[in-house]
Amino acid sequence: MTTPPQAPTCYRHPDRATYVRCNRCNRYICPECMRDAAVGHQCAECVGEGAKTVRQARTQFGGVPAATPLVTYVLIGINVVMFVLQTMSSELERALVLFSPAVADGEWYRLLTSAFLHYGPMHIAFNMWALYVIGPPLEVALGRLRFTSLYLMSALGGSVVVYLLSTLNGQTAGASGAVFGLFGATFVIGKKLNMDTRWVIGLIAINLVITFVVPNISWQGHLGGLVTGAAIATAYAYAPRTNRTAVQGGALVGLLLLFLVLIWWRTASLLSPFGVA
Repeated sequence: MTTPPQAPTCYRHPDRATYVRCNRCNRYICPECMRDAAVGHQCAECVGEGAKTVRQARTQFGGVPAATPLVTYVLIGINVVMFVLQTMSSELERALVLFSPAVADGEWYRLLTSAFLHYGPMHIAFNMWALYVIGPPLEVALGRLRFTSLYLMSALGGSVVVYLLSTLNGQTAGASGAVFGLFGATFVIGKKLNMDTRWVIGLIAINLVITFVVPNISWQGHLGGLVTGAAIATAYAYAPRTNRTAVQGGALVGLLLLFLVLIWWRTASLLSPFGVA
């Protein structure tokens, strides 16, 4: 009398008989452990190991693709929240706007915080509408990290030019420098992708006319943001593929160092009449 051969069992569940093997490791797997593969089935462990070897998708400019423009929406949310707080507290506005004597006195943070404040509903409405329209395509194209760096550096670039060239008694606020930076970046990225950029050229031209025709608009912040955004986008778009991330990061660091030198120089020139080195 012979004993019938015992049915093989799942390597993870010894109490379950199965005749299906993992295509990768050849171990027996039950239906609960099966994972569909290109051909046949694989076990959970082999699927996990295979995922580690899959190269993460990148945008044409090296960033991780952003299916949803989350950073754009977060930036809009921050600006709106800050505007509400600003309307509730005049002290908050005085503490965070770009005021050159205060910056020279050591409050450098105003160069960035001022980009999240606005003077009135129309001011924030226009800037947030522009950010809502121009931000998502750029964020999707560049990835969230590069887009965030572009926005913040454009805001800072606009503020630095304001600090260098504006009158001492003026107070400046608004996301316009950052938005103009996105305009400039859209033009550069569009040219790199061989897209029709006439619409963004027209958009920039119209806004520059408004900048110089309408009173009480900071042309320094707008031009500073525009040039900064275009410069950063150029580094993003034309960095060599072999060491793209290093070149892009180096360009950002170099630009930041330039800003710091200009801020130091302007501060020294403002304080020198008072005998402060």
